[in-house]
Amino acid sequence: MEFHHVPVLFQEVMEWMQVKPDGVYLDGTLGGGGHSEGMLKASGGKATLYGIDRDPKALEAAGRRLGAYPGFHAIPGNFHDAAGLLRASGVERLDGALLDLGVSSPQLDEAERGFSYHDDAPLDMRMNPEDPLTAADIVNTFSKDELNRILRDYGEEKWSARIAEMILERRKTAPLVTTMDLVKCVDAAIPKAVRRKDEGHPARRTFQAIRIAVNDELDPLDRAVEDIVDMLKPGGRMLVITFHSLEDRIVKRCFQRLQHPCICPPKAPICTCGRRQKVKILGGGVIAPTTEEIEANVRARSAKLRVAERVAADE
Repeated sequence: MEFHHVPVLFQEVMEWMQVKPDGVYLDGTLGGGGHSEGMLKASGGKATLYGIDRDPKALEAAGRRLGAYPGFHAIPGNFHDAAGLLRASGVERLDGALLDLGVSSPQLDEAERGFSYHDDAPLDMRMNPEDPLTAADIVNTFSKDELNRILRDYGEEKWSARIAEMILERRKTAPLVTTMDLVKCVDAAIPKAVRRKDEGHPARRTFQAIRIAVNDELDPLDRAVEDIVDMLKPGGRMLVITFHSLEDRIVKRCFQRLQHPCICPPKAPICTCGRRQKVKILGGGVIAPTTEEIEANVRARSAKLRVAERVAADE
């Protein structure tokens, strides 16, 4: 399958990134390269852009798409390690950085990847196919308490305990092998009356939770965002696109902490903690897609863009 992904909030990213012709940029979640291509075009093809992705197919597709730009450099890896990967490539400072935290369309549409609850496929869900942990490993080996925690914390699933029980009941007779095996456990756990009232597919929260656990998407996010912010030049901008409340909350709180880092008592006459502001939040906090974009691309409906600008050390 050709790796074709429609970048969400594209115009907003171009507006807020304010690309410079001689700038150095990071696309920490390269995907199909749509945002990266927009930034390179906005620079007149003169900017330097480093694209990181853990999916070999994404890197291959982006390489074909962006190979004509001399300033484009693809780096295999995880944006959680962006600071180290960039410094290993000789990069010390950035003019801007983008993270698009959504699962790309090809990953969802390629049934054998196991991300979708609509197709019967192997329980995989790995963004990097070389990673050792799969969705099947989680549902077949994790304890009931571990499964309950994952579904509750990463999927915000109200029926997490019941779904975990059903998974354990199912694997007593045979391991869960396919996505439909997991969907059946969810269907058996959630009452029909509740499922009928659900606006989306009843398994979507379970699949989100298992995917997050497989790919360790949340725990390193806060540190990764701050590490990338630390590489920005004064005036450089950090843009993050999120798709669900868990990751958006982490980014929001991270930006707020970097804007107001002081931990001194509120009534203290002067700051003694020594923590200095690193960013100022732009765009009123959160930028949402337009109605027109949502109508054209339903996967944009839950997207949110947050923007923070690096401030000078003495601000």
